[in-house]
Amino acid sequence: QCCSDDSTVELRKWTHVACTVGADGRLSVYVNGKLAATAPASTTPSFAYDADMRLGANSHAVRPSNHRGEAGTQPSWFCLDGMLDEIKIYGRAKSAEQVAAAFDAVKPAPQQELKPRRMPSGPEGAGPFGAYYCDLRYYDEWDALWPVGEHPDVLVRFDRSPARVVFWRGTRFSPAWVSENGLWMADQSIEAWDNTEGCYEHMQDRHCHYSHVRIIESHEARAVVHWRYAPTSSHDHHWRVDKKTGWGCWVDEYYYFYPDATGIRKVTWKRGSLGEPHQFQESLPFTQPGQVQGDVVEVEYATVANLAGQTGALSYVQCPSDKPIQGMPPDATIQRYNFRSPHKPFILFEVGNDMHFGKERPLDRLKEPGTCNHWPVCQMRSDGRDSQATDRPAHFLSFPISYPPVHEADDRNWWHGLYGMTDQPLDHLILIAKSWNSPPPMAVSQGPYTVGGYDMSQRAYVLNRSGAGDGPLRCSLDASSDRPAFNPVLVITGWSRSDAVVEINGRGAERGEQFRTGLCRGLDRTDLVIWLALETTERIALTVSPSSN
Repeated sequence: QCCSDDSTVELRKWTHVACTVGADGRLSVYVNGKLAATAPASTTPSFAYDADMRLGANSHAVRPSNHRGEAGTQPSWFCLDGMLDEIKIYGRAKSAEQVAAAFDAVKPAPQQELKPRRMPSGPEGAGPFGAYYCDLRYYDEWDALWPVGEHPDVLVRFDRSPARVVFWRGTRFSPAWVSENGLWMADQSIEAWDNTEGCYEHMQDRHCHYSHVRIIESHEARAVVHWRYAPTSSHDHHWRVDKKTGWGCWVDEYYYFYPDATGIRKVTWKRGSLGEPHQFQESLPFTQPGQVQGDVVEVEYATVANLAGQTGALSYVQCPSDKPIQGMPPDATIQRYNFRSPHKPFILFEVGNDMHFGKERPLDRLKEPGTCNHWPVCQMRSDGRDSQATDRPAHFLSFPISYPPVHEADDRNWWHGLYGMTDQPLDHLILIAKSWNSPPPMAVSQGPYTVGGYDMSQRAYVLNRSGAGDGPLRCSLDASSDRPAFNPVLVITGWSRSDAVVEINGRGAERGEQFRTGLCRGLDRTDLVIWLALETTERIALTVSPSSN
Protein backbone atom coordinates (compact mmCIF):
# COMPACT_ATOMS: atom_id res chain seq x y z
CA GLN A 1 0.00 0.00 0.00
CA CYS A 2 1.23 3.50 -0.85
CA CYS A 3 0.57 6.91 0.65
CA SER A 4 1.86 10.06 -1.07
CA ASP A 5 0.80 13.47 -2.33
CA ASP A 6 1.68 15.78 -5.22
CA SER A 7 3.91 18.21 -3.33
CA THR A 8 7.70 18.19 -3.68
CA VAL A 9 10.46 18.86 -1.20
CA GLU A 10 13.16 21.41 -1.90
CA LEU A 11 16.40 20.17 -3.40
CA ARG A 12 19.56 20.04 -1.29
CA LYS A 13 17.84 21.10 1.95
CA TRP A 14 17.02 19.07 5.04
CA THR A 15 13.35 18.11 5.26
CA HIS A 16 11.63 16.56 8.29
CA VAL A 17 9.49 13.59 7.22
CA ALA A 18 7.30 11.48 9.53
CA CYS A 19 5.11 8.50 8.71
CA THR A 20 2.54 6.88 10.99
CA VAL A 21 0.46 3.71 10.90
CA GLY A 22 -2.40 3.78 13.38
CA ALA A 23 -4.14 0.87 15.05
CA ASP A 24 -6.80 1.10 12.36
CA GLY A 25 -4.15 0.75 9.62
CA ARG A 26 -4.50 4.32 8.30
CA LEU A 27 -1.28 5.64 6.76
CA SER A 28 -0.26 9.28 7.23
CA VAL A 29 2.72 11.25 5.92
CA TYR A 30 3.90 14.53 7.50
CA VAL A 31 6.37 16.96 5.92
CA ASN A 32 8.00 19.56 8.17
CA GLY A 33 5.43 18.90 10.90
CA LYS A 34 2.33 19.21 8.69
CA LEU A 35 0.07 16.48 7.35
CA ALA A 36 0.84 16.00 3.65
CA ALA A 37 -1.19 12.90 2.78
CA THR A 38 -3.26 10.15 4.35
CA ALA A 39 -4.71 6.89 3.08
CA PRO A 40 -7.17 4.41 4.62
CA ALA A 41 -6.08 0.91 5.51
CA SER A 42 -6.51 -1.82 2.93
CA THR A 43 -6.13 -4.56 5.57
CA THR A 44 -5.55 -4.85 9.29
CA PRO A 45 -1.87 -4.13 9.99
CA SER A 46 0.35 -6.83 11.46
CA PHE A 47 3.99 -6.99 12.42
CA ALA A 48 6.37 -8.24 9.71
CA TYR A 49 8.57 -10.38 11.92
CA ASP A 50 10.52 -12.10 9.13
CA ALA A 51 10.94 -9.15 6.72
CA ASP A 52 13.96 -6.91 6.33
CA MET A 53 13.39 -3.21 6.89
CA ARG A 54 14.44 -1.01 3.99
CA LEU A 55 14.78 2.76 4.01
CA GLY A 56 15.45 4.91 0.95
CA ALA A 57 15.14 2.08 -1.59
CA ASN A 58 12.56 -0.31 -2.97
CA SER A 59 12.60 -3.94 -1.83
CA HIS A 60 12.10 -5.32 -5.33
CA ALA A 61 12.29 -4.05 -8.90
CA VAL A 62 9.23 -2.02 -9.87
CA ARG A 63 8.13 0.11 -12.79
CA PRO A 64 8.65 3.86 -12.35
CA SER A 65 5.71 6.09 -11.64
CA ASN A 66 4.26 8.29 -14.38
CA HIS A 67 5.68 6.20 -17.22
CA ARG A 68 4.33 6.45 -20.75
CA GLY A 69 2.90 3.25 -22.16
CA GLU A 70 3.58 -0.29 -21.02
CA ALA A 71 5.64 -1.97 -23.74
CA GLY A 72 8.77 0.13 -23.30
CA THR A 73 8.99 0.22 -19.50
CA GLN A 74 10.52 -2.54 -17.37
CA PRO A 75 10.83 -2.94 -13.58
CA SER A 76 13.91 -1.23 -12.16
CA TRP A 77 15.63 -0.64 -8.83
CA PHE A 78 15.42 2.81 -7.26
CA CYS A 79 16.95 4.53 -4.27
CA LEU A 80 16.98 7.95 -2.67
CA ASP A 81 19.64 10.27 -4.07
CA GLY A 82 20.34 12.20 -0.90
CA MET A 83 21.07 11.76 2.81
CA LEU A 84 19.09 10.31 5.72
CA ASP A 85 19.82 11.31 9.31
CA GLU A 86 18.21 11.21 12.77
CA ILE A 87 16.11 8.16 11.90
CA LYS A 88 13.78 7.21 14.77
CA ILE A 89 11.26 4.38 15.07
CA TYR A 90 8.55 4.35 17.76
CA GLY A 91 6.42 1.54 19.10
CA ARG A 92 3.18 3.45 18.68
CA ALA A 93 1.77 5.96 16.19
CA LYS A 94 2.30 9.59 17.14
CA SER A 95 -0.54 12.08 16.91
CA ALA A 96 -0.46 15.09 14.58
CA GLU A 97 0.35 17.31 17.57
CA GLN A 98 3.25 15.07 18.58
CA VAL A 99 4.67 15.07 15.04
CA ALA A 100 4.49 18.89 14.94
CA ALA A 101 6.25 19.07 18.30
CA ALA A 102 8.98 16.71 17.06
CA PHE A 103 9.58 18.97 14.07
CA ASP A 104 9.72 22.10 16.27
CA ALA A 105 12.27 20.37 18.48
CA VAL A 106 14.77 19.69 15.67
CA LYS A 107 14.11 22.45 13.08
CA PRO A 108 16.34 21.07 10.27
CA ALA A 109 19.32 23.28 9.49
CA PRO A 110 18.76 25.47 6.41
CA GLN A 111 22.24 25.03 4.97
CA GLN A 112 22.65 23.03 1.78
CA GLU A 113 25.01 20.13 2.37
CA LEU A 114 24.76 18.46 -1.05
CA LYS A 115 26.55 19.93 -4.04
CA PRO A 116 24.39 20.96 -7.00
CA ARG A 117 23.97 18.22 -9.60
CA ARG A 118 25.32 19.69 -12.83
CA MET A 119 26.00 17.55 -15.87
CA PRO A 120 29.69 17.84 -16.78
CA SER A 121 30.73 19.75 -19.89
CA GLY A 122 34.45 20.29 -19.35
CA PRO A 123 36.32 23.58 -18.85
CA GLU A 124 34.31 26.73 -19.44
CA GLY A 125 35.17 29.20 -22.18
CA ALA A 126 37.18 28.91 -25.36
CA GLY A 127 40.13 26.53 -25.41
CA PRO A 128 42.53 24.85 -27.80
CA PHE A 129 40.53 23.53 -30.75
CA GLY A 130 40.25 19.77 -31.05
CA ALA A 131 38.69 16.56 -29.75
CA TYR A 132 39.94 15.20 -26.43
CA TYR A 133 39.49 11.93 -24.58
CA CYS A 134 38.55 12.63 -20.98
CA ASP A 135 36.63 11.47 -17.91
CA LEU A 136 33.69 13.82 -17.37
CA ARG A 137 32.71 13.48 -13.71
CA TYR A 138 29.10 13.99 -12.60
CA TYR A 139 28.88 13.23 -8.87
CA ASP A 140 30.53 10.52 -6.79
CA GLU A 141 27.61 8.14 -6.35
CA TRP A 142 26.63 8.22 -10.03
CA ASP A 143 30.22 7.95 -11.24
CA ALA A 144 30.75 4.91 -8.99
CA LEU A 145 28.15 2.97 -11.00
CA TRP A 146 30.37 2.96 -14.08
CA PRO A 147 33.19 0.36 -14.38
CA VAL A 148 35.21 2.46 -16.82
CA GLY A 149 38.85 3.43 -17.28
CA GLU A 150 40.46 6.84 -17.51
CA HIS A 151 39.17 8.02 -20.91
CA PRO A 152 35.52 7.03 -21.37
CA ASP A 153 34.24 10.34 -22.81
CA VAL A 154 35.10 12.81 -25.57
CA LEU A 155 34.99 16.62 -25.43
CA VAL A 156 35.33 18.97 -28.41
CA ARG A 157 36.52 22.52 -27.73
CA PHE A 158 36.79 25.60 -29.96
CA ASP A 159 39.33 28.39 -29.67
CA ARG A 160 37.05 30.88 -31.44
CA SER A 161 33.93 30.12 -29.40
CA PRO A 162 33.03 29.32 -25.78
CA ALA A 163 30.71 26.55 -27.01
CA ARG A 164 31.75 22.93 -26.63
CA VAL A 165 30.42 19.53 -27.69
CA VAL A 166 30.07 16.74 -25.14
CA PHE A 167 30.07 13.00 -25.94
CA TRP A 168 29.30 11.67 -22.44
CA ARG A 169 28.11 8.42 -20.88
CA GLY A 170 25.17 10.23 -19.31
CA THR A 171 23.70 10.92 -22.77
CA ARG A 172 24.67 7.43 -24.01
CA PHE A 173 27.39 9.30 -25.97
CA SER A 174 25.00 11.20 -28.21
CA PRO A 175 26.61 14.64 -28.57
CA ALA A 176 25.25 17.75 -26.88
CA TRP A 177 26.21 21.33 -27.71
CA VAL A 178 26.76 23.37 -24.53
CA SER A 179 26.62 27.18 -24.39
CA GLU A 180 28.90 29.51 -22.45
CA ASN A 181 26.45 29.57 -19.52
CA GLY A 182 25.95 25.82 -19.40
CA LEU A 183 22.76 25.28 -21.42
CA TRP A 184 22.61 21.91 -23.19
CA MET A 185 21.21 21.12 -26.66
CA ALA A 186 21.05 17.46 -27.68
CA ASP A 187 19.53 15.45 -30.50
CA GLN A 188 17.96 12.04 -30.89
CA SER A 189 19.65 9.03 -32.42
CA ILE A 190 17.94 7.12 -35.18
CA GLU A 191 14.79 5.83 -33.49
CA ALA A 192 12.42 3.00 -34.38
CA TRP A 193 9.48 1.47 -32.51
CA ASP A 194 6.91 -1.32 -32.36
CA ASN A 195 3.96 -2.34 -30.18
CA THR A 196 5.88 -5.12 -28.46
CA GLU A 197 8.86 -3.38 -26.83
CA GLY A 198 8.28 0.33 -27.47
CA CYS A 199 11.15 2.49 -28.70
CA TYR A 200 14.47 1.24 -30.07
CA GLU A 201 17.01 4.02 -29.66
CA HIS A 202 20.29 4.99 -28.02
CA MET A 203 18.43 6.22 -24.92
CA GLN A 204 17.61 2.65 -23.85
CA ASP A 205 21.28 1.59 -23.87
CA ARG A 206 21.64 2.94 -20.35
CA HIS A 207 24.95 1.10 -19.66
CA CYS A 208 26.41 1.97 -23.09
CA HIS A 209 26.78 -1.72 -23.94
CA TYR A 210 26.44 -0.96 -27.65
CA SER A 211 27.10 2.77 -27.82
CA HIS A 212 30.68 3.99 -27.98
CA VAL A 213 32.65 6.98 -29.24
CA ARG A 214 36.15 7.42 -30.64
CA ILE A 215 38.28 10.16 -32.17
CA ILE A 216 39.21 9.53 -35.80
CA GLU A 217 41.12 12.74 -36.45
CA SER A 218 42.06 15.85 -34.49
CA HIS A 219 44.37 18.66 -35.61
CA GLU A 220 44.23 22.43 -35.98
CA ALA A 221 42.01 22.32 -39.12
CA ARG A 222 39.30 19.92 -37.94
CA ALA A 223 38.31 17.12 -35.58
CA VAL A 224 36.42 14.00 -36.63
CA VAL A 225 34.51 11.96 -34.02
CA HIS A 226 32.80 8.62 -34.67
CA TRP A 227 29.76 7.57 -32.63
CA ARG A 228 28.53 4.01 -33.19
CA TYR A 229 25.42 2.49 -31.62
CA ALA A 230 22.66 -0.06 -32.05
CA PRO A 231 19.05 1.13 -31.58
CA THR A 232 18.05 -0.81 -28.46
CA SER A 233 14.82 -1.37 -26.52
CA SER A 234 14.36 -1.36 -22.75
CA HIS A 235 14.26 -5.16 -23.06
CA ASP A 236 17.90 -4.98 -24.28
CA HIS A 237 16.93 -6.16 -27.76
CA HIS A 238 18.12 -4.69 -31.06
CA TRP A 239 16.04 -3.45 -33.96
CA ARG A 240 15.28 -5.78 -36.91
CA VAL A 241 17.62 -8.62 -35.94
CA ASP A 242 18.26 -11.12 -38.73
CA LYS A 243 17.42 -14.59 -37.39
CA LYS A 244 20.18 -16.23 -39.41
CA THR A 245 23.09 -13.85 -38.87
CA GLY A 246 22.11 -12.37 -35.50
CA TRP A 247 22.86 -8.85 -36.76
CA GLY A 248 20.35 -6.05 -36.30
CA CYS A 249 20.49 -2.40 -37.31
CA TRP A 250 23.72 -0.62 -36.36
CA VAL A 251 24.33 3.08 -36.98
CA ASP A 252 27.60 4.94 -37.54
CA GLU A 253 27.54 8.70 -37.06
CA TYR A 254 30.54 10.79 -38.11
CA TYR A 255 30.96 14.36 -36.89
CA TYR A 256 33.28 16.74 -38.78
CA PHE A 257 34.01 19.70 -36.50
CA TYR A 258 35.70 22.91 -37.65
CA PRO A 259 37.19 25.87 -35.74
CA ASP A 260 34.14 28.06 -36.52
CA ALA A 261 32.03 26.03 -34.02
CA THR A 262 30.18 24.06 -36.69
CA GLY A 263 30.01 20.32 -37.20
CA ILE A 264 28.63 18.16 -39.96
CA ARG A 265 26.63 15.19 -38.68
CA LYS A 266 26.69 12.25 -41.11
CA VAL A 267 24.35 9.42 -40.07
CA THR A 268 24.92 6.15 -41.94
CA TRP A 269 23.60 2.57 -41.79
CA LYS A 270 23.69 -0.61 -43.87
CA ARG A 271 21.16 -0.52 -46.69
CA GLY A 272 18.02 -2.46 -45.83
CA SER A 273 18.74 -2.73 -42.09
CA LEU A 274 16.60 0.18 -40.86
CA GLY A 275 13.16 -0.42 -42.31
CA GLU A 276 10.01 1.27 -40.97
CA PRO A 277 8.90 3.02 -38.84
CA HIS A 278 11.78 5.32 -38.02
CA GLN A 279 12.72 8.86 -37.12
CA PHE A 280 16.06 10.48 -37.90
CA GLN A 281 16.37 13.32 -35.40
CA GLU A 282 14.58 15.20 -32.66
CA SER A 283 15.62 18.53 -31.11
CA LEU A 284 16.03 18.00 -27.35
CA PRO A 285 17.28 20.71 -24.96
CA PHE A 286 17.98 19.63 -21.38
CA THR A 287 17.05 21.02 -18.00
CA GLN A 288 19.50 20.48 -15.16
CA PRO A 289 18.27 19.62 -11.64
CA GLY A 290 16.67 22.77 -10.26
CA GLN A 291 16.00 24.26 -13.70
CA VAL A 292 12.69 24.79 -15.47
CA GLN A 293 12.11 25.13 -19.20
CA GLY A 294 12.03 28.93 -19.00
CA ASP A 295 15.59 28.92 -17.65
CA VAL A 296 16.77 27.40 -20.93
CA VAL A 297 14.64 28.81 -23.78
CA GLU A 298 12.73 31.98 -24.55
CA VAL A 299 8.94 32.20 -25.02
CA GLU A 300 9.64 32.12 -28.76
CA TYR A 301 11.72 29.00 -28.36
CA ALA A 302 12.70 28.28 -31.98
CA THR A 303 13.04 30.17 -35.25
CA VAL A 304 12.94 28.46 -38.64
CA ALA A 305 13.75 29.73 -42.12
CA ASN A 306 14.24 28.74 -45.73
CA LEU A 307 16.95 29.78 -48.17
CA ALA A 308 14.73 32.55 -49.55
CA GLY A 309 14.81 34.29 -46.16
CA GLN A 310 11.23 33.53 -45.12
CA THR A 311 10.99 32.86 -41.39
CA GLY A 312 8.63 31.50 -38.76
CA ALA A 313 8.59 31.04 -34.99
CA LEU A 314 7.61 28.28 -32.60
CA SER A 315 6.33 29.61 -29.27
CA TYR A 316 4.79 28.98 -25.90
CA VAL A 317 1.35 30.62 -25.92
CA GLN A 318 -1.42 31.35 -23.44
CA CYS A 319 -4.13 29.30 -25.15
CA PRO A 320 -2.47 26.74 -27.42
CA SER A 321 -4.34 25.19 -30.31
CA ASP A 322 -4.55 21.41 -30.55
CA LYS A 323 -3.87 21.63 -34.30
CA PRO A 324 -0.44 21.59 -36.00
CA ILE A 325 1.29 24.96 -36.25
CA GLN A 326 0.38 26.79 -39.45
CA GLY A 327 2.03 29.54 -41.49
CA MET A 328 5.57 28.19 -41.42
CA PRO A 329 7.89 28.96 -44.36
CA PRO A 330 7.81 26.36 -47.15
CA ASP A 331 10.91 24.24 -47.77
CA ALA A 332 12.40 25.10 -44.37
CA THR A 333 16.01 23.98 -43.99
CA ILE A 334 17.16 26.16 -41.07
CA GLN A 335 16.30 25.98 -37.38
CA ARG A 336 17.71 27.90 -34.43
CA TYR A 337 16.81 27.28 -30.81
CA ASN A 338 16.50 30.55 -28.91
CA PHE A 339 18.49 29.73 -25.81
CA ARG A 340 18.81 32.19 -22.96
CA SER A 341 22.48 32.58 -23.82
CA PRO A 342 24.47 34.65 -26.33
CA HIS A 343 25.38 31.53 -28.34
CA LYS A 344 22.40 29.59 -29.65
CA PRO A 345 22.28 26.10 -31.21
CA PHE A 346 21.21 25.61 -34.81
CA ILE A 347 20.79 22.92 -37.46
CA LEU A 348 20.95 23.41 -41.24
CA PHE A 349 19.46 20.72 -43.45
CA GLU A 350 19.91 19.79 -47.08
CA VAL A 351 17.50 21.15 -49.68
CA GLY A 352 14.60 18.71 -49.94
CA ASN A 353 14.23 18.51 -46.15
CA ASP A 354 10.77 17.82 -44.70
CA MET A 355 10.49 19.81 -41.45
CA HIS A 356 7.64 19.15 -38.99
CA PHE A 357 6.71 21.86 -36.48
CA GLY A 358 4.40 20.16 -33.99
CA LYS A 359 1.85 22.12 -31.95
CA GLU A 360 1.90 25.27 -29.84
CA ARG A 361 3.13 24.81 -26.26
CA PRO A 362 1.25 25.99 -23.14
CA LEU A 363 2.83 29.11 -21.65
CA ASP A 364 2.80 27.71 -18.12
CA ARG A 365 5.24 24.97 -19.15
CA LEU A 366 8.01 27.55 -18.95
CA LYS A 367 7.67 27.15 -15.17
CA GLU A 368 7.88 23.36 -15.33
CA PRO A 369 10.87 21.00 -15.48
CA GLY A 370 11.84 19.27 -18.69
CA THR A 371 9.00 17.08 -19.90
CA CYS A 372 10.62 13.63 -19.62
CA ASN A 373 13.43 12.45 -17.34
CA HIS A 374 14.06 8.85 -18.44
CA TRP A 375 17.01 10.39 -20.34
CA PRO A 376 19.66 11.72 -19.92
CA VAL A 377 21.55 10.27 -16.92
CA CYS A 378 18.69 8.11 -15.61
CA GLN A 379 19.31 4.37 -15.34
CA MET A 380 15.69 3.17 -15.32
CA ARG A 381 14.55 0.80 -18.07
CA SER A 382 11.91 3.02 -19.63
CA ASP A 383 11.32 4.75 -22.96
CA GLY A 384 9.20 7.49 -21.41
CA ARG A 385 8.59 8.98 -17.98
CA ASP A 386 6.89 12.31 -17.28
CA SER A 387 8.86 14.56 -14.92
CA GLN A 388 7.15 15.38 -11.63
CA ALA A 389 9.78 17.75 -10.23
CA THR A 390 13.09 19.42 -11.05
CA ASP A 391 14.97 16.75 -9.13
CA ARG A 392 16.90 15.26 -12.05
CA PRO A 393 18.01 16.08 -15.61
CA ALA A 394 15.27 15.98 -18.22
CA HIS A 395 14.66 16.74 -21.89
CA PHE A 396 11.82 18.61 -23.59
CA LEU A 397 10.22 20.12 -26.72
CA SER A 398 11.39 17.75 -29.54
CA PHE A 399 10.19 19.96 -32.41
CA PRO A 400 11.09 20.91 -35.06
CA ILE A 401 11.63 17.34 -36.27
CA SER A 402 13.09 16.91 -39.74
CA TYR A 403 13.23 14.17 -42.35
CA PRO A 404 16.16 15.12 -44.59
CA PRO A 405 16.98 13.53 -47.96
CA VAL A 406 18.49 10.04 -47.69
CA HIS A 407 21.40 9.04 -49.94
CA GLU A 408 22.62 5.62 -51.02
CA ALA A 409 26.00 4.33 -52.22
CA ASP A 410 28.21 1.27 -51.65
CA ASP A 411 25.49 -0.64 -49.77
CA ARG A 412 25.07 2.23 -47.27
CA ASN A 413 22.39 4.84 -46.65
CA TRP A 414 23.01 8.20 -45.01
CA TRP A 415 21.73 11.68 -44.32
CA HIS A 416 23.65 14.72 -43.14
CA GLY A 417 23.02 18.00 -41.33
CA LEU A 418 25.14 21.00 -40.38
CA TYR A 419 25.04 21.64 -36.62
CA GLY A 420 26.57 24.42 -34.59
CA MET A 421 26.28 27.18 -32.02
CA THR A 422 26.49 30.88 -32.88
CA ASP A 423 25.92 34.40 -31.59
CA GLN A 424 25.29 35.70 -35.13
CA PRO A 425 21.85 36.74 -36.49
CA LEU A 426 19.60 34.49 -38.54
CA ASP A 427 20.72 36.11 -41.81
CA HIS A 428 24.18 34.70 -41.19
CA LEU A 429 22.74 31.19 -40.84
CA ILE A 430 20.98 31.64 -44.18
CA LEU A 431 24.35 32.56 -45.74
CA ILE A 432 25.96 29.44 -44.25
CA ALA A 433 23.06 27.28 -45.46
CA LYS A 434 23.42 28.68 -48.99
CA SER A 435 27.17 28.07 -48.96
CA TRP A 436 26.67 24.45 -47.87
CA ASN A 437 23.76 23.63 -50.17
CA SER A 438 25.10 25.60 -53.17
CA PRO A 439 28.87 25.96 -52.73
CA PRO A 440 30.86 28.14 -55.13
CA PRO A 441 32.13 26.17 -58.15
CA MET A 442 35.82 25.23 -57.96
CA ALA A 443 38.22 25.11 -60.91
CA VAL A 444 41.88 23.96 -60.95
CA SER A 445 44.20 26.06 -63.11
CA GLN A 446 47.57 24.48 -62.24
CA GLY A 447 48.96 21.38 -60.59
CA PRO A 448 48.50 17.60 -60.77
CA TYR A 449 45.08 17.70 -59.13
CA THR A 450 41.50 17.07 -60.19
CA VAL A 451 38.34 18.27 -58.46
CA GLY A 452 36.45 15.32 -57.03
CA GLY A 453 33.43 17.42 -56.18
CA TYR A 454 31.96 18.99 -53.07
CA ASP A 455 31.24 16.52 -50.26
CA MET A 456 28.39 17.91 -48.15
CA SER A 457 29.07 15.21 -45.55
CA GLN A 458 32.44 16.83 -44.82
CA ARG A 459 31.54 20.39 -45.85
CA ALA A 460 34.62 20.13 -48.05
CA TYR A 461 35.91 20.31 -51.60
CA VAL A 462 37.69 17.05 -52.37
CA LEU A 463 40.69 17.25 -54.70
CA ASN A 464 42.58 14.18 -55.87
CA ARG A 465 46.25 14.16 -56.69
CA SER A 466 46.39 12.79 -60.22
CA GLY A 467 50.09 13.03 -61.08
CA ALA A 468 53.62 12.95 -59.73
CA GLY A 469 55.53 15.79 -58.13
CA ASP A 470 54.90 18.23 -55.33
CA GLY A 471 53.94 21.21 -57.43
CA PRO A 472 51.57 23.82 -56.05
CA LEU A 473 47.83 23.69 -56.44
CA ARG A 474 46.27 26.76 -58.03
CA CYS A 475 42.49 26.90 -58.03
CA SER A 476 39.61 29.33 -57.79
CA LEU A 477 36.22 29.52 -56.11
CA ASP A 478 33.62 31.46 -58.08
CA ALA A 479 31.59 32.83 -55.15
CA SER A 480 28.49 34.99 -55.56
CA SER A 481 25.52 36.19 -53.53
CA ASP A 482 23.62 33.02 -54.47
CA ARG A 483 26.65 30.80 -53.88
CA PRO A 484 28.62 32.45 -51.08
CA ALA A 485 31.82 31.09 -49.61
CA PHE A 486 31.78 30.42 -45.87
CA ASN A 487 35.05 29.24 -44.36
CA PRO A 488 35.80 26.82 -47.22
CA VAL A 489 37.42 23.46 -46.52
CA LEU A 490 39.72 21.60 -48.93
CA VAL A 491 40.63 17.92 -48.60
CA ILE A 492 43.51 17.01 -50.92
CA THR A 493 43.94 13.26 -51.19
CA GLY A 494 47.41 11.87 -51.85
CA TRP A 495 49.20 15.02 -50.70
CA SER A 496 52.94 14.90 -50.06
CA ARG A 497 54.13 14.23 -46.53
CA SER A 498 54.94 17.88 -45.83
CA ASP A 499 52.66 20.61 -44.51
CA ALA A 500 51.40 23.44 -46.72
CA VAL A 501 51.28 27.22 -47.04
CA VAL A 502 48.38 29.12 -48.60
CA GLU A 503 48.00 32.27 -50.68
CA ILE A 504 44.63 33.99 -51.02
CA ASN A 505 44.24 36.28 -54.05
CA GLY A 506 48.03 36.41 -54.47
CA ARG A 507 48.88 37.26 -50.87
CA GLY A 508 50.37 34.96 -48.29
CA ALA A 509 47.77 33.94 -45.71
CA GLU A 510 48.53 33.99 -41.99
CA ARG A 511 48.56 30.54 -40.44
CA GLY A 512 46.15 30.20 -37.55
CA GLU A 513 44.19 33.37 -38.32
CA GLN A 514 43.44 32.99 -42.04
CA PHE A 515 44.02 29.30 -42.60
CA ARG A 516 44.75 26.06 -40.78
CA THR A 517 46.04 22.72 -42.01
CA GLY A 518 46.17 19.13 -40.86
CA LEU A 519 47.82 16.01 -42.26
CA CYS A 520 45.86 12.76 -42.13
CA ARG A 521 48.22 9.84 -42.57
CA GLY A 522 46.67 6.56 -43.67
CA LEU A 523 48.00 3.13 -44.62
CA ASP A 524 48.60 4.00 -48.25
CA ARG A 525 48.45 7.79 -48.54
CA THR A 526 48.52 11.11 -46.73
CA ASP A 527 45.68 13.62 -47.12
CA LEU A 528 45.82 17.34 -46.42
CA VAL A 529 42.92 19.21 -44.82
CA ILE A 530 42.79 23.01 -45.17
CA TRP A 531 40.29 25.23 -43.36
CA LEU A 532 40.07 28.85 -44.56
CA ALA A 533 38.72 31.66 -42.36
CA LEU A 534 37.05 33.42 -45.25
CA GLU A 535 33.53 34.70 -45.97
CA THR A 536 32.90 36.32 -49.33
CA THR A 537 30.55 36.61 -52.30
CA GLU A 538 33.41 37.38 -54.70
CA ARG A 539 35.76 35.18 -56.71
CA ILE A 540 38.71 33.74 -54.75
CA ALA A 541 42.07 32.62 -56.13
CA LEU A 542 43.93 30.08 -53.99
CA THR A 543 47.45 28.71 -54.13
CA VAL A 544 48.45 25.77 -51.95
CA SER A 545 52.16 24.90 -51.88
CA PRO A 546 54.18 22.32 -49.93
CA SER A 547 55.79 23.92 -46.91
CA SER A 548 59.57 24.17 -46.77
CA ASN A 549 59.54 23.36 -43.04
